Amino acid sequence: MECTVDWGGPQGMLFVARTGSGHVATMDGAPDGGGNNLAPRPMEMVLAGTGGCAAYDVVLILKRGRHAVTDCQVKLTAERAETDPKVFTKIHFAFVVTGKNLPEAAVERAVQLSHEKYCSASAMLAETADITHSVTVVNG
Repeated sequence: MECTVDWGGPQGMLFVARTGSGHVATMDGAPDGGGNNLAPRPMEMVLAGTGGCAAYDVVLILKRGRHAVTDCQVKLTAERAETDPKVFTKIHFAFVVTGKNLPEAAVERAVQLSHEKYCSASAMLAETADITHSVTVVNG
């Protein structure tokens, strides 16, 4: 895996990442840090990537279990250390998973498997952060 990150120049703190899979993502800083608030902060991207990794796992596990999952949302709430490096110290994953006749136990199991076995992003962040989760199942 590879990624190239280029600085947008001396007018701010905009950075453009080009991934090995051919995609582009932008990041910027807050005005008080020299940025222009044009894109997510780099640490927001880390948090978003972790949420994407976990949600991907949950949906894939449920689909492989032949469950009729129709939607999955995860809201991450995080706290960071007050001193540098300002690592994440707490992260809460609030999952809302929607489907037809979804057993709550199957959704809970998928979330647990993501956290304990599959999500490499949350495994890395668990080295510094207390990670918790909640699950809401919506059957419709």
